[in-house]
Amino acid sequence: MGKSRYKITEPQQAHFVTLTVLHWIPVFTRPETVKILLDSIGFLGKEGLKVYAWVVLENHCHFVLQSDALDRDIARLKSWTAKNLIQYLAEHNVRQILDQLAFYKKAHKNDRAYQFWQEGVHPELIQSEDMMKQKIDYIHHNPVKRGYVDKAEYWRYSSARDYLDKKGLLEVCRQW
Repeated sequence: MGKSRYKITEPQQAHFVTLTVLHWIPVFTRPETVKILLDSIGFLGKEGLKVYAWVVLENHCHFVLQSDALDRDIARLKSWTAKNLIQYLAEHNVRQILDQLAFYKKAHKNDRAYQFWQEGVHPELIQSEDMMKQKIDYIHHNPVKRGYVDKAEYWRYSSARDYLDKKGLLEVCRQW
C-alpha cells in the first residue's frame, strides 16, 4: 500500500472520522445508496471493524470506529463504496451526480473518470470516556441540529436507536 493520506496516529485505537462526498454532492438521498455504504461497513465489521456510533446524512457521514488497522480499513471502505456507488449511479442513469463527480474530480486522479469521496477523513483519536460520549452525542444529534428530525432516534440512518436499546441498521459496539 502506498503513502496514506490519513493521519490516524494510533491505528488500533478508536477514532472519530468523517467521510464527505466530493463537493458535498447529495448522494445518500436514496435507501439504495445508503445500503451500499452500510453493507460495506457490515462486511468490515465481520473482519474486526468495531463501530461505536454512526450517522449518514445526504452528503457525508460520521463514525467512531476502531480496528487493528483503521487506516487500512477506512481506505478499503472508501474504495469499495466509491466503486459500487458509482456503478449504482451509472446503472440508474443518475447523470447529474455522475457529471458532478467527474467535474469536481481532482486533477491528479487521472486513473479514473470519477472521484466519489473527498480526500481525507479528518480523524480524531478518542482520548477519554468524556470525549467518546461527546463524539457519540455529536453524531446522534447531527440530524436534529440540521432540522431533519425532532429526536435523534427518529433518524433511521444512525446508531441513536441502538443507544436506546432498540435495533438499528448496523451492529454497534457499546462497550468502550
